[in-house]
Amino acid sequence: MLLFTKLNLLNNMRVLLVIAVLFFSLAVFSQVAQTPPMGWNSYNCFGSAVHEDEVKGNADYMAARLKQYGWQYIVVDFLWSYDNPPGSTIGNPFQKQLDDGSYVPWLTMDEYGRLLPNINKFPSAFGGKGFKPLGDYIHSLGLKFGIHVMRGIPRQAVWARSKVLGANGITADMIADTSSTCPWMNHMYGLNMSKPGAQEYLNSILQLYASWGVDFIKVDDIARPYSVKEIEGYKKAIENSGRPIVLSISPGETPLAQSAHVQQYANMWRMADDFWDSWPEMLKMFDYAKSWEGKGGPGHWPDCDMIQIGKLSKRGPVGPERYSRFNEDELLTHMTFWCIYRSPLMLGGNLPENRETENRLFTNEEVLAVNQQGYNPRQLYKANGSMIWISDAPGTGDKYVALFNISDTVQSVKLDFTAAGLKGKIRVRDLWNKRDTGVYSKEFTQQINAHGALLLKLSGVTNNK
Repeated sequence: MLLFTKLNLLNNMRVLLVIAVLFFSLAVFSQVAQTPPMGWNSYNCFGSAVHEDEVKGNADYMAARLKQYGWQYIVVDFLWSYDNPPGSTIGNPFQKQLDDGSYVPWLTMDEYGRLLPNINKFPSAFGGKGFKPLGDYIHSLGLKFGIHVMRGIPRQAVWARSKVLGANGITADMIADTSSTCPWMNHMYGLNMSKPGAQEYLNSILQLYASWGVDFIKVDDIARPYSVKEIEGYKKAIENSGRPIVLSISPGETPLAQSAHVQQYANMWRMADDFWDSWPEMLKMFDYAKSWEGKGGPGHWPDCDMIQIGKLSKRGPVGPERYSRFNEDELLTHMTFWCIYRSPLMLGGNLPENRETENRLFTNEEVLAVNQQGYNPRQLYKANGSMIWISDAPGTGDKYVALFNISDTVQSVKLDFTAAGLKGKIRVRDLWNKRDTGVYSKEFTQQINAHGALLLKLSGVTNNK
């Protein structure tokens, strides 16, 4: 009888331990991205060819000039295990398979089929250190570190039958789904998540990333087509790692039919394919955002993609090296919409080449508060070349309102206060110019340049103040 009681007690303790571990894991995942992440991503200015000194240069700039405004993530995108010599363009990311089945160029990889940073691009990774030295440097600046990864497992690991860490006797070829491939890059196979060892492989790479100090991973080729089991696998692996890591998935468009699932399993998801500095793409983004209206909130954010402001495409991937092709009004619209919609804010330009134009757009604390603090963003009006979005300011009855002229000519845009849920006299503050414009009744009208925008804070006036 005593033995039976002891066994029951032991079993109950095991159950409680499992519950505690599960609760801790869920807490780790849920504590990230409570507001839309703000940072910088290397892709739009360096393609696959970013080097360590350039990442550090952008981190230094962010720490010195932008961190105080809430910018914090530094994300190394796209093919960091692939060898791009200094000065090269994005090049051809495909691997060639040789007669013996091996691949060239051979991606930097450990014995467990886990990709490592190429030391020609990231010299501090020499000696198997991986991204830890770079992560430590970024953390020393008070910033957070992120990386881009491709869904699945390297084809060269499958060819090499690499061992899977934490799964005795299982090798990469036993867990790969060789029918699941990326149409625009041939480095990876998908994972068959029903196979023993597949989750262990994801756990092993997230354990590696956690040891490097990674705070953010962008998983590519996973949102279109929407890979349910692999997305769930990455979340489980993050929880297993014990480190708070933001999970961003791309590219779009993520299917709306999966909105409930993606809100549960990802912190950010792309609504559209790659966004670039093109007005027609901006117009299309407004439509994507409307379709995802109401789906964002703490821990889960529809993503409009990176911000196309600043020096772009220094080494590809789209068009010549340039400052953004958006004119000043379009730049204002770009930043205004990303803020009112509460999209994650990931800067795409090379920060050390910022001019006063860029810095003015990135350092307005009143505008950034709309992105970080506003809630329930929604479209109020769209017709006749005008568009209005509104969100609620926390702890007050105040409203944030963005007025857009999306036509090709100058025109007036009118805001009806009743339609915005406001009554009586309303004080209007212009957030970009940081000034009160006056007190109005019933409506507010402003002439706005073609493709331009105005961002306001509306407050009710009481006690004749």
